Amino acid sequence: MTTDVLLYITNWCPFCRRAKTLLKEKGVQWKELDIEADPVHRQAMTEASGRNTVPQIFINGTHVGGSDELFELDVRGELDKLLGRTPRAN
Repeated sequence: MTTDVLLYITNWCPFCRRAKTLLKEKGVQWKELDIEADPVHRQAMTEASGRNTVPQIFINGTHVGGSDELFELDVRGELDKLLGRTPRAN
């Protein structure tokens, strides 16, 4: 199963880097759209998420929120499920 992960980001955002680091550790590939490079991406992000901060993260079309929400999902073991992976044993 291929997981579709989309991140709306800016290049200077530390929370964006944090989210990408977690996804990289999990071996996940993602598509990122820089909202500063193209104003159309900012508008699309705001319309899809109802938020204007980055990152905004979507997994298989579901808005999961920002970096903090992504890490909370991971702590609860729900991120692996969303990614279609077997959760790590603690």
